[in-house]
Amino acid sequence: MSEIKNERPATVRGVLEVKSKVYHTPHYIRITFTGNDVPLFAETTPGVNNKILIPPAGVNEIHFPDFNYETGEWIHPPEHLKPTIRTYTHRAFDPEKNEMTIDFVAHGENGPASAWAIHAQPGDRLGVLMKAKGTVLYPKADWYLLAADATGIPVIAAILETLPATATGVAYLEIPGKEDEQELKTEADIQINWIYNTTPGENKLLADAVRTVKIPGQDNTTRFGYVAAEFSSVKDIRQFLRKEQAWDQTELNAYSYWKYGASEDGSVKVRREEYQEER
Repeated sequence: MSEIKNERPATVRGVLEVKSKVYHTPHYIRITFTGNDVPLFAETTPGVNNKILIPPAGVNEIHFPDFNYETGEWIHPPEHLKPTIRTYTHRAFDPEKNEMTIDFVAHGENGPASAWAIHAQPGDRLGVLMKAKGTVLYPKADWYLLAADATGIPVIAAILETLPATATGVAYLEIPGKEDEQELKTEADIQINWIYNTTPGENKLLADAVRTVKIPGQDNTTRFGYVAAEFSSVKDIRQFLRKEQAWDQTELNAYSYWKYGASEDGSVKVRREEYQEER
């Protein structure tokens, strides 16, 4: 086990091993991990982003990079040892079974994480790096607006599972087709709407759907929105809620997980700049 601490929020990094893999839907792979490092993540919150580290072909060890918090850049090991780093979501954690679960969108061999998940076998190793603290995903509110494409469904599922029975609201979830609908558990009165999009990123079906929702006023109802999707969709939804509907900054968390036509490495800077401009 290993733990990194500095003046910034403590960060844990661990090497996990594949315990089991199942196609949760045709385009969703659920991988359950185990290993001696799983307890390091006991204080983290399901639904929070993490960094997964995929080792190069033929390399059995995970060679973790260091992160320069001042420049926001990774300091990588030599190229032949350098893992591919991608952002994913900590879907579930079970301390009694010593398990962590991560859901992967299976979109073919082009994406390194998708390709890794498609071929993953029990015993395969993956590095995980994330902040070592609990995180509040959402504030208490009467009414919730949840919106996500396939990449954001894990965090929305985690939110739904923890909402109180007194909460109401609506969710819009974009997936390739009906066969990718998931059973999402919640005690809250949330109307879940599935949107089918075979070409994600090429249109604004998710944003258009959000624009149809009847949003309660602020007189007697507190509200909160959580959006996690492709860059253009998030930008459109943020514009609608913050500018056109006059939502306060504290009423909305909106994150773009990817940008159409760009790799994660190529889109990180523009997504970070867009997010900071809206804060």
